[in-house]
Amino acid sequence: MNTEKNILIIEDEKGIRNFINNALTANGYRTTLAENSKTGRSLFLSACPDLVLLDLGLPDGDGMDLLKEFREWSGTTPILIVSARDKEAEKVAALDFGADDYITKPFGMSELMARVRTALRHLDHSENSAAADTIIQVKDLTIDIAKHTVTRSGEEIHFTQNEFKCLALLGKYAGKVLTYDFIMKNIWGPYSPSDNQILRVNMANIRRKLKENPADPKYILTELGIGYRMLVDN
Repeated sequence: MNTEKNILIIEDEKGIRNFINNALTANGYRTTLAENSKTGRSLFLSACPDLVLLDLGLPDGDGMDLLKEFREWSGTTPILIVSARDKEAEKVAALDFGADDYITKPFGMSELMARVRTALRHLDHSENSAAADTIIQVKDLTIDIAKHTVTRSGEEIHFTQNEFKCLALLGKYAGKVLTYDFIMKNIWGPYSPSDNQILRVNMANIRRKLKENPADPKYILTELGIGYRMLVDN
């Protein structure tokens, strides 16, 4: 049931705000509405939403600043950016500042609902028992952090150390877009190469071992110019 999930919508355009609100409530979610940064900030603290849909072009401030504040207060609440800003740099910046996803206006409601479901599934996965920290299950893949093994439908697949780290990182944040920079720093450290060649090579090897077709991905989706996302939908 979705009725236990409360979604905070921060959107200044009344028509879009009502459109999103009607779609969410029709799908069983509870909603809280804000038309500016001030109200959104107050409701984030008082309503304790399970997920936030945040527009960047707000009348009393930049939504990017609000995103940074929210991330300082909560590192786990899913935040989905819904914005007309479609430049790659804007998307990368929002994701690097802690957004879980970025949806560009205009958008289809089915796409929005799918992104919401994915973000909430990731939240539920993060809140599971401590065992979930050592064993990650995505579709038919089982990533065992402690044993350093990956199996697909029970069959073990061998990866190099860095390939395993990349796959485990994507699995940990399954459903969320991870930027190239985020992955590089997590795998190769703060002094990682400035280009993404080493990451692309590792991802190509991972996909080959998973027998993945990049044109029709089952496990890993390339967000062109931004990064990668581990798919969770069948």
